Amino acid sequence: MKIMAFKILPVDNQKGIALLTVFWVITVLMVIVFSFSYLARTETLSTLSFKEGLEKRFLAEAGVERGLMELFFRKENINKVLTDDQEVWKVDGSLYYGEVGDGNYAVKLFDESGKLDINFTSELMLRNLLGVLGLEGTTLDTIADSILDWIDKDDLSRLNGAESDYYLSLPNPYKAKNGNFDTLEELLLVKGVTREILYGGGQKKGLIDFLTVYGKTDKININAAPKEVLMSIPGITTEMVEEILTFRQNQEIKNLQEIGGSVLRNQALLTPYIAVGQGSTFTIESTGYREKIQSGYTVKTTVSLLANNKYLYLYYKTPVSFKQDETANQQP
Repeated sequence: MKIMAFKILPVDNQKGIALLTVFWVITVLMVIVFSFSYLARTETLSTLSFKEGLEKRFLAEAGVERGLMELFFRKENINKVLTDDQEVWKVDGSLYYGEVGDGNYAVKLFDESGKLDINFTSELMLRNLLGVLGLEGTTLDTIADSILDWIDKDDLSRLNGAESDYYLSLPNPYKAKNGNFDTLEELLLVKGVTREILYGGGQKKGLIDFLTVYGKTDKININAAPKEVLMSIPGITTEMVEEILTFRQNQEIKNLQEIGGSVLRNQALLTPYIAVGQGSTFTIESTGYREKIQSGYTVKTTVSLLANNKYLYLYYKTPVSFKQDETANQQP
């Protein structure tokens, strides 16, 4: 018969094991609590961020609706005498502000007729614009020739251009379009065009700010053309550009004769490249924000105004980066 003996631990050892067990349980519970707290905090911040982003987007869309309203008001009242509390918004990229509840929006309007239509503009004006934006040498020649090669119907490359044989040799091959651009984003497919050149960066503007696919003409509307586009007109001088910009600050240009000065003296030189009047296609860039416009949400859309106060969306992008010009109107 085998007798088994049991060793009874001293009371002090039993207390030590119990205390150690309690410490481990408390540690595990603390880890669980902190993990739950962290997850709850993350979910809360994520929800708040989503809510704020959604609110800013709605504010931006409110700005788009305000821009549409102002475009129709402009269409009806551009040449009328208005009361002091009425204002016709400019379509040259000037910045306007509005409020909705406790939120804000900032809106810019651009007349597409004041930009170079990349599908119709002359090679000379295209090259001039690239030069005005600071491009030069081989970079300028490559971009200009490649854009023209992208549009033309043949497969013959210009001196610094590119056709399908070049694009098919890339790691991700594709063919040259040999047709008109449908959107300006297509320029990223063209040899020599980088994202920085197309979109700009910081205070530097990009090609996308001065080109359009909605003009359908090789002329530019000097009532809406930005300074960089005016400078791309062959033979124009800085003096003439300043005369145009100064005159149109207070009234619409109906003809070159009323501007006078060096513009009138060089009328024959400018006439083949310019047009006056009002366009029917506009880009609205609206940013919704709470406190700082730099942290807002921006919507960019292009619309065509039709008869009977109707309009047609041609382009809609959201979100996009918002660029505030140094010369823009200051928020009140």
